[in-house]
Amino acid sequence: MSTPTSVASWNPLADGELVQSALAGRESGFEELVRRYQRPIAAYVYRMVGDYDAALDLTQEVFIKVYNSLSRYRSEFKFSTWIYKIAHNAAIDHLRRHGGREQASSTGADGERTEVMVESRRLTPEQESERNERCSEIETVVQLLPHAYRELIVLRHSQDLSYDEIAEVTGLPLGTVKNRLFRAREAMRDQLVQRGIRSA
Repeated sequence: MSTPTSVASWNPLADGELVQSALAGRESGFEELVRRYQRPIAAYVYRMVGDYDAALDLTQEVFIKVYNSLSRYRSEFKFSTWIYKIAHNAAIDHLRRHGGREQASSTGADGERTEVMVESRRLTPEQESERNERCSEIETVVQLLPHAYRELIVLRHSQDLSYDEIAEVTGLPLGTVKNRLFRAREAMRDQLVQRGIRSA
């Protein structure tokens, strides 16, 4: 039976314990943190910057920064929120350096997206095609959102962060996070209706 990939599904040590292990000089502690967070951080950064190669480079930078900053991590905060904040800052810096945002090419992502959305019941080829088309449309609409909206949609719906965690990662007041997410969803709904997609 396959279960969704969970951040701590197969290693019982909590993130904070792994940080302590890494700080004590055990490489396996940091390696496990990388294993847990590499894919979600890379996915988040990619959806922020829209460039696969840049996202890989930035993800590597993020983990170098994490490694160099481990001694400054405070255990009263969730490690996941802390690492997303570092990734958020790296993506924002990249976007500023490259004059706004890069255009995302929505080709070639199907293989990865299909892998993530495997369901137990088989779809007909027509249903599969329709679903892939809808996912592609939704992804395109997300990329068209203003940056201030896009990053919140990605953090909330792709990375499953809570409103409080998003506020901490972005440095925005909680009310602003909720307000922008509401407006972002409205903007997405309008775009999707214009494209003939009634529900996401």
